[in-house]
Parts: sequence; structure tokens; C-alpha cells
Amino acid sequence: MRRKRLTILLLLPAMAFAHAKAGSVPAAGFTLSPYCPPGFTLEKGVCRMHNQYTGKASLQNAGVGGPRSGLPVYRDGFTPQVIDLGRYLFFDPLLSKNGTLACASCHQPDKGFSDGRTRSLGGDGKELPRNAPSLWNTGLQHRLFWDGRAGSLEQQMLGPLYDPKEMANTPANLRNSLNAQSEYRRLFAEAFPGSGKDIRLEQVYTALAAFQSSLVSLNSRYDLYAGGFHDALSTNEIEGMNVFRSFVARCAECHTPPLFSNQQIAVIGMPQPEGRAFDAGAQAVSGEASQRGGFKVPSLRNVAKTAPYSHSGRFGNLHDTVEFYTLGRGHAVPKQEKLTLHWHIWEPRLSSHEINRLVDFLGALTDESFKPAVPRKVPSGLKPMPLPAIGNFNKPLTKETP
Repeated sequence: MRRKRLTILLLLPAMAFAHAKAGSVPAAGFTLSPYCPPGFTLEKGVCRMHNQYTGKASLQNAGVGGPRSGLPVYRDGFTPQVIDLGRYLFFDPLLSKNGTLACASCHQPDKGFSDGRTRSLGGDGKELPRNAPSLWNTGLQHRLFWDGRAGSLEQQMLGPLYDPKEMANTPANLRNSLNAQSEYRRLFAEAFPGSGKDIRLEQVYTALAAFQSSLVSLNSRYDLYAGGFHDALSTNEIEGMNVFRSFVARCAECHTPPLFSNQQIAVIGMPQPEGRAFDAGAQAVSGEASQRGGFKVPSLRNVAKTAPYSHSGRFGNLHDTVEFYTLGRGHAVPKQEKLTLHWHIWEPRLSSHEINRLVDFLGALTDESFKPAVPRKVPSGLKPMPLPAIGNFNKPLTKETP
């Protein structure tokens, strides 16, 4: 009898842990996590990022340099509650006018926070002009969108939220929709104490920026290698890294560690898919003729997860993408276009072997260890977007995650 009682007592904590891990909803409703997401520590009530790069010198605060360089200026200092509120908002289609599109519709965690499409779909089901960029390490970037037109996360999110071809909402409708939800009013009051009973749009933008800033990927096998664990990379990956850093391939001059992007606008003559009009890129923002066909240099973190590639989704795999750079300077530029190609673009004439080794190395930049949990439910009561697969949940930010 004593053994049976002991067995029951030992099982109770395990059952309670399994129940919490499964993400059950407390009777009182949704809760906001008091804990910082992985990669952040709670300091004086706010979450601060910590990894092997924080605290190291960064060339001109840009995060460009070798494997031991520091990071660019990054966003942190949000409370755990604000970050977790942003997580719910990110997956909630209530943010779109017709309730069918969430931020996560185009930025899906299991697809590198992209969507796996050549061009994303808007709220009306029609294709948008460009491929959805990944959101990993977006809090470390000061140029956002392919054409670099936004300088902050708060500025960036205004685009998809209010673009009639995307989420098609309006500021007034978004504010009213959220304030009509008693659960959201309670959660906003918890995340922003003393701010009044009504939800303000500035709070929405802050919460979304806080969550996106928590999407940090800096623990790949490359990072282990850069930190001194030289067995972390295979022989082929090390060979590919050396090609990547060489003066022949010159990949690292634009895709510079540790972010693997110098965040500059570059004109490289990337082709459009057949039948598509030429995309002026950054010229449409700056008005500068020299930026015609120019796009922001994307980060290569988790690049193996984010096919298809380029602003137009022109390439379906990494091999074809890398090969593009070896086929000759300006070989894909339409005859009627006179582009000011970036001076780094030349003709390295890499062998098939070198291209394959580069692809091997790019795979070593994959790190999804801090991928956040997809909520099973969102406060609006609508279906979270995208729908997660059963059993495919990561460790939640809260002890009991809806």
C-alpha cells in the first residue's frame, strides 16, 4: 500500500508538468509570461539579450567583421509581458481587415519566418509584388523591406497592416477591433500598467516590435566554430567557409558576419521571373537612378530554411542562387536596362565543387533553437495563423501557453 501511495505521489508532479507543457488554458483565460524568451535575461524588469557576440567590439556599430566581431545596434529592453503580448498579436488574424491574414501568414516559424512562396499572398488571395523576407534577427537590422524603406520595426509594420493589398486594415478599425475584445483589453492593461483602459495603437506597435526583436538566431554550428569549437563544422563546411571568405568569391564583403549582412542596398542584376516586369527596387524609394534594381543585402542566417530566394523568389534552391554569381557580371540584366552594378559583383568563375561547398557552409548557418511557440489559441477567438501541426510545438514562453 505504501509503495502504491509513493508511486502516485511521484506521478503527480510528472502529470502536472506534462499538463503545463501541453499548453493548457487556465480557467481565468490567457496569461502573459513573466519570463524572458530564450537568449534574454531579466534585468531590472526588462529582457536583455546575451550571447557570445554581445559586449564585443562592432566595426562602426554595424556588426561587420570577422567571426569574433560584435553585433550591430540591436533592440532589447522590453518586458516579458510585452514580448508575449506581441506573440499573440503576431499570430492573430484579427489584425487584418477581414480576419483572414496574420503576420504569421507570410512569416511562418517553420519556414524560417518566411512563407515558402515565390510571392506572398495578400488578404484578397492575390500575389504580392515580392517574396516575404525572413524575420530572424530583425531586431538587429536598421533597414527593413527589400527596398530598405523602413528604418525601424514600428515603421515597417505599418506597411503590411495598412496596405490595401496586404492586411488592408485601417488604424481606426484596428484600434476598435482590439478594444472590442475584453481579453485583449485585460492583457494590454497587464503589459502596459497604468496606461488606461483603452488600447492605443502605439502599444500594438511596441508589442509587435518586442516580439519580433526576440527572434534571435545566433547559435548555429558556425557560431560554435567561431566560438572555438572547431569540430562543430565538417571538412566540407570549413572548405565552403573559406571560399565564402576568399577574395575570389567575396561573399563575406556583403554578407558579413556575424549578421551575415552589411545591410546595404546593392545592385547585383538579379533577374525577374519570366513574364514579370522589371522591379526598380530602392530607386522607387530614393529616386536615385544609381539605386535602380537595388535591394537590401539579406542576412544569410537560416537561409537554408527560406527558399525560394531573392526579392522575386527567382531561385528555388541555394545551388542555383550561388551559381548566379558565377555566370558573369550583369549577365541577367535586361538589354533595355542600364544598371549601376555593385563593384563587388564580378566573375569569380567558381567550380561546381566550390559552389557545392558554399551550399554546405550556408547550411551550417541554420539555428532555430530559440524558435517561439505557436499559440494554440489567440485572444480574439479566431484561428491562429498558421495552424501548427499537432506535437510540433516548441517550449512555450509561458508556463501555461494557450
